[in-house]
Amino acid sequence: MADERPVSNAEFNRKIIEEFRAGGGLVGGMFEGLPLVLVTSVGARSGLPRTNPVAYARDGGRILIFGSNGGAHRHPDWYWNVLADPRVTVEIGDGEGGVETYAGIATVLEGDERARLYREQGERVPAFAAYQAGTERVIPVVALERADAGSAG
Repeated sequence: MADERPVSNAEFNRKIIEEFRAGGGLVGGMFEGLPLVLVTSVGARSGLPRTNPVAYARDGGRILIFGSNGGAHRHPDWYWNVLADPRVTVEIGDGEGGVETYAGIATVLEGDERARLYREQGERVPAFAAYQAGTERVIPVVALERADAGSAG
């Protein structure tokens, strides 16, 4: 008989992370076809590295991630981590079966820019519009930029 214990969030994420890394940034199941990025931040309380799979969209040279937390009424833990320390590690599929890893800086977007970019994500992936409609909190939009982006030239 199959083990029917509920899977913890940490165990769920661990399996997605393993599949992402083994599959060059691609995963199946409920996330099949959804662009995912792995973001490693430092735990705001623990000080330990925490890696989370997060849906993303590109905006020029930036990667945008969305703190939807599956429509929950609270921000995801990774959001609090990047508020405390915006330095992150980004892992993203390179389109050739591998995963590119780089140091990034996370910036929480606000105002009209945040509203426009979240609306565009809701048009691309309707679940995001439903997440925002189902909660009173403003779902964060965070831009990830390469930490060395300003040093080129």
